[in-house]
Amino acid sequence: MPAKKKAKRRTRRKTRKRYIEAEDICRFRLINSVALSPDERKIAYVLERVSDDKKKYFSNIHIYDLDKGEARQFTFGDYNDTGISWSPDGKHIAFVSTRDKKSGIYIMPAEGGAEKRLIEKDGSFSHIKWTPDGKEIVYQFRYNDSHEIDDENEKQKPPVYRHITRLWYRLDGQGYLPKDRYHIWKVNVESEKDEQLTKGRYDEVFPTVSPDGKQIVFVSNRSKDPDFDMMYDDLFAISIKGGKQEKISTPAGPIVSPSFSPDGKKIAYLGHTNPRDAWGVTNFHVWTVGVNGKPAARDLIPKFDRSAMDTTIGDLDETFGMPAPIWSKDGRRLYFIASDEGSTHIFYAPVRGGLPTRVTHKKCHIKEFSMNGKKSLIAAAVSDLKNPGTLNIFSPSFKGDNKTELLEDPNKELFRQIKLPGIRTVWFKGHDGFDLQGWLVTPPDRKKKKYPAILEIHGGPRAQYGFTFYHEMLYLASRGYMVFYTNPRGGSGRGETFAGSIVADWGSIDYEDCMAAADYLENLKNVNPKKVGVTGGSYGGYMTNWMVGHTDRFKAAVTQRSVVNLKTFIGSSDMGYDLFAEFDGFPWTNPDVYEQCSPITYAKNIKTPLLIIHSEQDLRCNLEQAQNLFVTLKLMKKRVEMVIFPEEPHGLSRHGRPDRRLARLDWISKWFKRYLK
Repeated sequence: MPAKKKAKRRTRRKTRKRYIEAEDICRFRLINSVALSPDERKIAYVLERVSDDKKKYFSNIHIYDLDKGEARQFTFGDYNDTGISWSPDGKHIAFVSTRDKKSGIYIMPAEGGAEKRLIEKDGSFSHIKWTPDGKEIVYQFRYNDSHEIDDENEKQKPPVYRHITRLWYRLDGQGYLPKDRYHIWKVNVESEKDEQLTKGRYDEVFPTVSPDGKQIVFVSNRSKDPDFDMMYDDLFAISIKGGKQEKISTPAGPIVSPSFSPDGKKIAYLGHTNPRDAWGVTNFHVWTVGVNGKPAARDLIPKFDRSAMDTTIGDLDETFGMPAPIWSKDGRRLYFIASDEGSTHIFYAPVRGGLPTRVTHKKCHIKEFSMNGKKSLIAAAVSDLKNPGTLNIFSPSFKGDNKTELLEDPNKELFRQIKLPGIRTVWFKGHDGFDLQGWLVTPPDRKKKKYPAILEIHGGPRAQYGFTFYHEMLYLASRGYMVFYTNPRGGSGRGETFAGSIVADWGSIDYEDCMAAADYLENLKNVNPKKVGVTGGSYGGYMTNWMVGHTDRFKAAVTQRSVVNLKTFIGSSDMGYDLFAEFDGFPWTNPDVYEQCSPITYAKNIKTPLLIIHSEQDLRCNLEQAQNLFVTLKLMKKRVEMVIFPEEPHGLSRHGRPDRRLARLDWISKWFKRYLK
C-alpha cells in the first residue's frame, strides 16, 4: 500500500471519536456559580475540577471579559473558592475559601493581584454581601464545635461523648450539627474588625443589605420548636450597627432568599402559606412585602402552578437551588427561576402581580443566573441533554433566545473526542391515559438488533428528570443498553396536583406510571423485552424496591441509597422525623399506611436479582435501610448482593470521592451485564 494512503488511514484512526466513559466524570469541568459585574462588562464564575489523583475536587474563580471576548483564570491553587461577590464599584471580588485548614473571606482586585485574607474562622461562611458603600461585608456564619479547641491534633479527634437535645441534630454530608447556630456578622474591609450582629438559640440566615446600607433583613424561625415546625419562618430587620430586631409581618409559612427593591421600600422573597405542607408539594412563589409590613405581603403569581425553584436533577452537581428574586432597575419586575416539564427557566413577574413571563425558551436547565438591571443583561450557566454546562449571556427580549450568546464551553475539547449516544424526548400514556414525559437514550452506532434496556427512576420524590446532562444515562447507553428515564406522578415540574398525587400513598399511581414506562420501553422494536432492568436512587431506590416486590418482569435491579422501612426511617434519617407531613401522621398514629407503603412488607415476593448499593455515612437514608433489606432477602435465600461505600454520604453519585463514583458505575454496569447480556 502506498505510504500516503497508510498515513491517511492512521490519521483517520486518530480522529475517530470514542464512546463516553465512566472516567469522564473526572474530566468534566463544571460551572458552579455566576456573578455579573456591576458595570456588566465582566462575568465571574466558579469552575470545578477533579484533582489528578481523582480523589478530591477543587474550584477556582475565572473571569470572562465581555469587551475582550475572552476568559482568564482569576484564582489559582488546589482550593475551593466559592461565594463570589463583586464590590459595588466593581473593583474587587470577595469570595469564600478554605485555606490553612480554616474557612475565610478573601478579597482580590478585579484586575488581578495579591489576595487579602479578610477574616478566617473555624466554621461555615455563606451569603456574603457588600454594603453599598463598599466598606463592609455582611455574612452568615456558624462556628464548628472544634473552634473551642486550641490543639490542632485534638481538633481531629472525636469527643468523649455527644449530648443530644435537638430533634434535628445531624445533616447528611455534614454529620453532627455544631452547638452554634447561624448568625449574622459583618467585617470591615479596611480595619478587618469582625462583629457579630445577632446572637441566641435561633438560626438567622439569608442576610440582605438595604440599598442605603442602613438595614439588614434576614430570615429566622422563632417558633417554640423550629426543628419540628420547620416551615414557620419570619423576616426580621436589624440596623447595620446591630441592636434591636424588628419582625416584618408575613403569613405563616416558609421564607427563602429575600432581596430589597431598588428604592429600599419593599422586600421580595420566595415562600408559600402552607407550613404543614407535605414534602415539596405546595408551590414556592414570589412574594413582596413592605419593609415595615405595609403594604402587606402578597403572592405576585398566585395562579402560576409551578414552583419558583430548580428541581431538575443531573448527576454531576447538587440541585434544588432557590436563588433570590432579582429586581429590575426600575423596580417593576422580579426575575426568578422555575422548573417546568423537564426544563428550568428564567421568568419575570410584574410587581403589580399576574402571570409571569418566561424569558428563556430553549429546552434546557438554567443552573445559575445573574443580572443587575443596568442593561438588562443576564449571565447564566446553562446545561442541556448533551453538555453539563456552558457560560451564556443574553438579553431578556421576550422574543425567544435569538440574542443568546455562548461565551465559554469548558468541556469543548473533551466533547470533540466523544461520540454521544442518541437521545430524544418522549411523551407516552399512563395506564389511565395521562400524558407522561420521558427521555430515551440509544446506543451510539445503533444497529438493527434488539438491545437490553434499563429503566431509571429519579429520587425526591419532588424532583424531575429533564433537559440537563446525565452522565450515567449516556454511559450505560454507550455500554450497549437502551436507557429510559421518566417523570412519574408524585414528582415536580407539572404543578401541585401532579406533585401531591402520592401523599400518604407511595407505591400507587407512581408505580403504575413506572410500569407504563416499562410497557413503552418493552414495546420498542429495538428492545429485547426479556432483558429489561430497573434502577434508581433515594426515592428512586424506594421505587426500585417496590417494583421488584410487586412484579417479576424485570430481569435485574439495582437499588441505591434507598428507603426500605418507613417505620425505622423516621428515626434513622437526618430529616426522617418530618415524615409525618408526607404520611399524615406517625407510625404510632397511622401504622397501616406506614406498613402498606414500606417495601420491606413485600420483600417475600422479590424474585429479581437485586444489587443493593449504599453509603456508610448516608444520613438521609441510613445504612440500616440497606442492611435491613439485605439480611431479610439473604434469610429468604434470594439472589441479592450489597456494596457499601465507606465514608460517603447520600450524594455519592453526584459529589462523592471520584474514585468511588467510578466504582459505583462499574458495579452497576457489571450487575446489568451479568443478568441482561
